[in-house]
Amino acid sequence: MHYVYLLESHADPAKRYVGVTSDLKARVLEHNSGKSTHTAKHAPWRVVTYIAFSSRRQAEAFEHYLKSGSGHAFARKRLWSS
Repeated sequence: MHYVYLLESHADPAKRYVGVTSDLKARVLEHNSGKSTHTAKHAPWRVVTYIAFSSRRQAEAFEHYLKSGSGHAFARKRLWSS
């Protein structure tokens, strides 16, 4: 399985991150241990939502969509917690 995941910073809930991985637990540990340069500054992170796909290509396409303008609007309305 391949996962598109949405993270929110515990330290600053306004900081959010969207990514894709085939090992969600390991990837979140990487984010929280500072191994990702994009997220190290705002660790620790919590998983808000994740969506599983059987295809890597589908997961990457959905991640790409979530990072677009209309994808941001969809995620704000449907995926991020209030």
